[in-house]
Amino acid sequence: MSGRLLRWACTGSALTALTTLATLAPPATHAAPGPGPGPGDRPVAELLTDLQRLYRQAEESTETYNTTDEKLKARRREAADLERRLDTARASAGASRSAAGRLARQQYQNGSVAIPAYVRLLLARDPQGALDQRHVLRRASADRAATVNRLVADERRARELAERARRALAAQESLARRQKQARDSVRARLKEVEELLASLTPEQLAALGRAEDDGATRAQREFVASGALGAPGARRAPSERGARALRYAVEQIGKPYVWGAEGPSAYDCSGLTQRAWRVGGRGIPRTSQEQWARLPRVPLRELRPGDLVVYFPRATHVALYLGDGLVVHAPRPGARVKVSPVGANPVRGAVRPDPGGPVAEEWRPPRLPDGAREGTDTGWSG
Repeated sequence: MSGRLLRWACTGSALTALTTLATLAPPATHAAPGPGPGPGDRPVAELLTDLQRLYRQAEESTETYNTTDEKLKARRREAADLERRLDTARASAGASRSAAGRLARQQYQNGSVAIPAYVRLLLARDPQGALDQRHVLRRASADRAATVNRLVADERRARELAERARRALAAQESLARRQKQARDSVRARLKEVEELLASLTPEQLAALGRAEDDGATRAQREFVASGALGAPGARRAPSERGARALRYAVEQIGKPYVWGAEGPSAYDCSGLTQRAWRVGGRGIPRTSQEQWARLPRVPLRELRPGDLVVYFPRATHVALYLGDGLVVHAPRPGARVKVSPVGANPVRGAVRPDPGGPVAEEWRPPRLPDGAREGTDTGWSG
């Protein structure tokens, strides 16, 4: 993200900051018509559609980046484990090789033609002693065979682990290239967002902000009126873990959205939900798509605080349900962690990280800080 967009992020939503600027700026004079229609001639609805498209593309790239990053971390752990096991196998093979070498030297030094055991028994003055010696020789022979077999097994294990380590490294390098491509794609999309916003007049920015706010308000009203949340005023207590997760999320209000961030100073949407539930005592997947795919689903009518609300057809945004039709989430670049209406974005469904967890007793919603609802409500529009 460029310096200008970061500066906007430091003071709140890019749209909110620029909308405020528009209310202070004098009316702009219209320039003479240029060779073709520029951003100043385009309808606000069209500009908002373009802005949302760019945000959607950035989010898809961010999800790819996060997914690849998780796979890369797993591959690195696997490669490190294979290296440790390979070191152990090589050390064991070396010890077996030394033992086999000693046996070879002993056999060379005692290389006279062996007298068959039954002949030694017939010539022995002490037949019982000869029988005991024969037993010892058999045991020694078995030990030699075991040493050779151990050497063969150790060498085979070392070769197999070396090949697995080579494949793991190759996969790691491939993932690193894919991660770089996803990172570059995010940066390109966000640069386009910045360039679009920078090309607009203060009047357009103000109108864009109003259109976005109006759309979020209308979406929330329609969502509640649909009865998706069940009976009006229904209140449910969270689980004990959900309560801890939600308290943590509320404590993060005001911190900036940064793509790929997992806290504690900044978050993207799924980075916030994952860390909040980790603090709550339950590990969940890293990305919103994996959270939707792998966590138990819960009907929206049964939502309780701490549940995760997932948005958009591709499950590219996620928030923690606060209760009373509100969520806590990290909306998008240029915005900060905040409280928004649950229906401000198209709801995909909800999941519950700990469906069997004990319910928190004497539950009281966490106190919201001042300004908790300021800034953009919409996340990644699709």
